[in-house]
Amino acid sequence: MAEVTSTKLNPESHLLLDQPLLRLPAELSRKNFKSAALHVEHDRKALLGTLKATANDSLAGRKSASESLDSLDTMINRMRNLKRKMEGFYEEERTIHRQTRARLEHLHDLYRIPSLADVKYDEWSRVRLNRLLVDYLLRSGYGESAAALAKEKRIEDLVDLDIFVQCHRVEESLRGKSTHECLAWCSEHRELTRKTHSTLEFELRLQQYIELRRRGQLAEARHHAQRYITPDSETINPEVHRAAGLLAYPPETKVEPYKTMYSSSRWDFLSKLFVKTHHELFSLPGRPLMHIALSAGLSALKTPSCHSKYASSSSNASSTTTTVCPICSTELNELARNLRHVQHNKSSVEHDPIVLPNGRVYGRERLLEMSSKAGLEEGKVKDPTTSEVFDASQIRKVFIS
Repeated sequence: MAEVTSTKLNPESHLLLDQPLLRLPAELSRKNFKSAALHVEHDRKALLGTLKATANDSLAGRKSASESLDSLDTMINRMRNLKRKMEGFYEEERTIHRQTRARLEHLHDLYRIPSLADVKYDEWSRVRLNRLLVDYLLRSGYGESAAALAKEKRIEDLVDLDIFVQCHRVEESLRGKSTHECLAWCSEHRELTRKTHSTLEFELRLQQYIELRRRGQLAEARHHAQRYITPDSETINPEVHRAAGLLAYPPETKVEPYKTMYSSSRWDFLSKLFVKTHHELFSLPGRPLMHIALSAGLSALKTPSCHSKYASSSSNASSTTTTVCPICSTELNELARNLRHVQHNKSSVEHDPIVLPNGRVYGRERLLEMSSKAGLEEGKVKDPTTSEVFDASQIRKVFIS
């Protein structure tokens, strides 16, 4: 059993699990700023060009006063539209700042807690548990349940509802064999996906090509390939060659890799690729935070005996002993089976350790007391784990060096 030497709280170790809490707002803020800058730059060029042309035409007498006024009205309307867009970006930025402030305050609360035994640590941990539950629900597609839980616990600013809801909507559209929503998402984030060398858009265009070939629209398929697929021949050469070969094989072919390309399993591949790309783009973990926290907690509590054929766990139905080990419980035993157990640097043992002939170590006083309660005759001891019985003369004292 691990020895608890201190209850002092180490905030840094806790924050390892909470890094995405601040990464996502930073990514959203950067994306919002770039989108606003693109709109300003696009409208600025258009307005300056229109203004210069209107001024030159007016000076040269090529436009009447009314026509010049119409051009100015058009520019004013364009500027008003730009202003409305900027107001939308401003509100989005305010929302991001509010969420960031709430998350920083939540994390800063951890530094105000001196000890793990403090009641405030229990309150903080409960908030984090609710966050992890909302994250798990969102990743599993239960957006309404996640929103209801976040609202009930008043942690809307600590979770990323909109991002995951959008992700799930696009994922479901791909599973429904539609590429439109995902292509719109790729268009919106094209600059970022190119920086990460994502192949998502290429795979979507390839799927559209496959569907055209499946329907026998060969001319449309060739035109689609020339426009969207062959431009990537230098970077994704093998896939482009396979796409070209697909024209020669019908949908019912048994020849690989064309059979796999026609398979409906490609839609599942596309949905998983989108989720992976989405999470990488917004610096989100690939696994639910709940899984990460559970894995760490289960590994910390797991010992080699938790899945022993002799141990009193749910993996050993013949055991007659009981245990308070959480990993040996029915609920967690199978869940922790494939996890590694941690190596404890410090352990506490009995003050009078002895070793039985089968190599198991126990405290002498406790072992004799247990054997007596089990009704064994004097001079006999029973291994509480394996139920083997030995002569007391066979036990040997252990000296810890």
